[in-house]
Amino acid sequence: MNNSCYDDPYDAVLLVSFGGPEGPDDVEPFLLNVTAGRGIPRERLAAVAEQYLHFGGVSPINEQCRRLRAALARKLADSGCDLPVYWGNRNWRPLLSDTVAQMAEAGHRRALAVVTSAYSSYSGCRQYREDIAAARAAVGESAPVIDKVRAYYDHPGFVLPFADAVAAARERLDEEFRSGACLVFTAHSIPEAMAAACDYQQQLAETARLVTRGAGFDSWNMAWQSRSGPPSVPWLEPDISDCLKQLSRERNAEAAVLAPIGFVTDHMEVMWDLDMVAASAAAESGMRLVRAATPGTEPDERFVDMWAELIRERLAPGVPRRSLGRLGVRPDVCPEDCCLRR
Repeated sequence: MNNSCYDDPYDAVLLVSFGGPEGPDDVEPFLLNVTAGRGIPRERLAAVAEQYLHFGGVSPINEQCRRLRAALARKLADSGCDLPVYWGNRNWRPLLSDTVAQMAEAGHRRALAVVTSAYSSYSGCRQYREDIAAARAAVGESAPVIDKVRAYYDHPGFVLPFADAVAAARERLDEEFRSGACLVFTAHSIPEAMAAACDYQQQLAETARLVTRGAGFDSWNMAWQSRSGPPSVPWLEPDISDCLKQLSRERNAEAAVLAPIGFVTDHMEVMWDLDMVAASAAAESGMRLVRAATPGTEPDERFVDMWAELIRERLAPGVPRRSLGRLGVRPDVCPEDCCLRR
């Protein structure tokens, strides 16, 4: 294997994502994989299945990952890095353990992983590291060592495309509503106890601040979506639909721009929770609603450049590590007690 860009031990790149069904027959087994061991009632699974079936049983995330993988491979090749890019999912084919086995069979000994999550949290970072460790254990001694690149929530390649997308979304509103439009950021809600064990909220607030400034807004609101836990367990609030209704009721807001900064691509949770549920809540309140696209969907070239840059950071000591925020560049290796599940 030839890696012509740097004299380093890494010989492959691994894209790790959540995974999603690619047809109606995949929906139930996919959801069983996602919820394994969590005791989720069958009626709740059936309700979630209907969300996927509304879109033909196909989640867009796998196709988005195919585009991301191809774009990253081209970017690395164009920059002189002859590193193959593999792809494995947490919950659906290609499963991560199968991909790691494929990498081992090809003779790879050490790889860098990029994940479709920009932030530090249990599900967005630590669980991916646990998934990688489990996949390596399943393959055995021949499995390559796999190191994850750092969190990138405040990197220019994430922030700037989002800022441009927010500005472009506001331009889709009728001119009379643009100046008074509210900016509302969304991210996946997590239990409050889990949030207390990580920097998830602080990182999101920093990204929101940077995107707000870049998009030309004066203020922003933070809302949460995709809650899945029992009502007895407190999760981060307000829910996005409640937030929109409150803005309409208390501030007489007539329009809002939604920016799902907690997500990398426009996958199922964005399409259902925002484009369907939140849009319905806004319509009930008489609000005009537009949504900004996420940078990994098409993908935006700056986003792919960022992934390539994060890889180069690990390939060559001394490569500048960029960050727009005030929280500092995240470490390459997370502390042992980082982002614990609680």
